[in-house]
Amino acid sequence: MSQRQVLQVFEQYQKARTQFVQTVAELATRPQNIETLQNAGVMSLLRPLLLDVVPTIQQTAALALGRLANYNDDLAEAVVKGDILPQLVYSLAEQNRFYKKAAAFVLRAVGKHSPQLAQAIVDCGALDTLVICLEDFDPGVKEAAAWALGYIARHNAELSQAVVDAGAVPLLVLCIQEPEIALKRIAASALSDISKHSPELAQTVVDAGAIAHLAQMILNPDAKLKRQVLSALSQIAKHSVDLAEMGVEAEIFPVVLTCLKDSDEYVKKNAATLIREIAKHTPELSQLIVNAGGVAAVIDCIGNCKGNVRLPGIMMLGYVAAHSENLAMAVIISKGVPQLSICLSEEREDHIKAAAAWALGQIGRHTPEHARAVAVTNVLPVLLSLYMETESSEDLQVKTKKALKNILQKCTYLPALEPLLHDAPPNILKHIVGQFSKVLPHDSKARRLFVTSGGLKKVQEIKAEPGSLLQEYINTINNCYPEEIVRDTGE
Repeated sequence: MSQRQVLQVFEQYQKARTQFVQTVAELATRPQNIETLQNAGVMSLLRPLLLDVVPTIQQTAALALGRLANYNDDLAEAVVKGDILPQLVYSLAEQNRFYKKAAAFVLRAVGKHSPQLAQAIVDCGALDTLVICLEDFDPGVKEAAAWALGYIARHNAELSQAVVDAGAVPLLVLCIQEPEIALKRIAASALSDISKHSPELAQTVVDAGAIAHLAQMILNPDAKLKRQVLSALSQIAKHSVDLAEMGVEAEIFPVVLTCLKDSDEYVKKNAATLIREIAKHTPELSQLIVNAGGVAAVIDCIGNCKGNVRLPGIMMLGYVAAHSENLAMAVIISKGVPQLSICLSEEREDHIKAAAAWALGQIGRHTPEHARAVAVTNVLPVLLSLYMETESSEDLQVKTKKALKNILQKCTYLPALEPLLHDAPPNILKHIVGQFSKVLPHDSKARRLFVTSGGLKKVQEIKAEPGSLLQEYINTINNCYPEEIVRDTGE
């Protein structure tokens, strides 16, 4: 065989390998092909090609493996069991930027599925190499590495700590300062994933100087970047008063309120979540948000969106109102109660209704004035029907019952209470009748109205256990009237 023929054989072999990896990489983009590829033993065929002498074959083999591993945890598991990870990690440090991106993609695709698979990546020494890639000259390599590190960190505190211990955080903070928007997004997302698990991990991100840089990007025109920035700031602020105050000191107010009007639903939701995470900690932080116009802005936001986007805003109003009478009154003055009542009536999801009920309970529980502000929106019958509705979730029933109890125990506005006398079960009726027994002895006009409206007649129809609290309340009401009126209404 001549030299030319030998070279032709090698050429054909190279062409065949190239065609094979390109075809597999292409087939792996379509879900319907995955099972066939798996059954054909494609993993064991791709593994040696990661060591191929031709760089493009190596890169395409890695890309194909990444696409397969990305598809489900079985295939990701096959990458681990096939002893492919050590090879990737070794090559990640040695090869060109195209290979580095493809190898980091495989690590991300494997690590995203479960803590166990992410741990396998840590165990094979990938973190140190990925962190080195964060310093690469090529922004695409940095991005791929940041993405893989974020996917590993998001599972739990231990994995997040491993990412921190590898020295990723200061480099991720440098990445959010790079000019490339895609790199900024992924780095902010990774910082969010690291921060979310514990105050200590969030503190590590803060100590690396992340907050000031994140705060500067709140007004960036890129919606996807804003989402990640707001998410990272929320994950930091949620853990403690100190961490929340650091966000405030970075002057995120009133800038963050503009995000509540954003056209992107996730930007709105993440902005409301950030405000909620700050408001929940102390009355002082809530007051600061009120002073910045935050309560009115959140109420507007709730009015302009639907579904889960509303949820953090609803909860934020509940947290603010829970702190004190004055803060609850700030929610009332900003017309928060009618908006929460709308959410309670028109939302379909039980968990959103439950949050609205809880927030209304936090507003109404302070004083008779607060309770009246809630009651006049005619929300009490809605709460009662949701509590009694057999199809309501257990959580919704618990929250509506607690809200009713909170509001009823303070409510002295009898016109709002009277309709409930007809429908309420005994455990709620007790609180309603209790309020009548407090007000009627001291209010002659209310006593007259109670007779003409049929309220007194309804009370006579209640079957109460002798000696019970409910019976005591009924006796107190009856004692407000001459005996013949009580007798006439009871007949």
